[in-house]
Amino acid sequence: MAQRPIYYDTETTGVKPGKDRIIEIAAFDPVRNATFCAFVNPQMPIPEESIQICGITDEMVKDAPTYAEVGKEFYKFCEGETILIAHNNDAFDLHFLTLEAERVKINPPRFFFIDSLKWARKYRPDLPRHSLQYLREIYNIEKNNAHRALDDVMVLHKVFSQMVGDLTMEQIFHLLYKQEKTISQMPFGKHRGEPLNKVPKHYLKWLAQSGALDKPENTELKETLISKGLL
Repeated sequence: MAQRPIYYDTETTGVKPGKDRIIEIAAFDPVRNATFCAFVNPQMPIPEESIQICGITDEMVKDAPTYAEVGKEFYKFCEGETILIAHNNDAFDLHFLTLEAERVKINPPRFFFIDSLKWARKYRPDLPRHSLQYLREIYNIEKNNAHRALDDVMVLHKVFSQMVGDLTMEQIFHLLYKQEKTISQMPFGKHRGEPLNKVPKHYLKWLAQSGALDKPENTELKETLISKGLL
């Protein structure tokens, strides 16, 4: 299990991973006290509504490298026994990372991920909202340049550190994901509904090789298969 946390964030041209592109990506490694931040040329115009949110314009990214280069630099920054943390990771950032890597034919390392939004919703149900900026106010953290990747990353580090206290990354991951109901039946495909231990191993191997199990929505299935020795 990875131990070193890396907080990261992406800014994008929109909210649809299959259609939109990453235009900025940033990360902070508190163990090394190191940061990563880079613009990405999305090779498409940035919609005005996105410019209004993040302040990143076409002019700012026109000379930036594409994700084919920035992605490799980002993965190199994150390499090692690490666990990546983002706010709304499971429903947003991870989808963009996955599809951008597929689009430019990068084969990234297999990272562990933690969704800090999911943690906040699970362990701070007393709060009416769980956006990063609302949590920043709740934990009395100074105001930042919201919706710029590195600023949001640094705020996330401070917010999440207060939310989890002295828990280790392993404990956090376990509390967030391992206590959820485990999958006992195949949830999709031609063997849908069959007990996992009855699904042919060659089919499970094919799913793994095809990348189907690397999709964010299949993370729990993949972990269950590994834990049961079926992969």
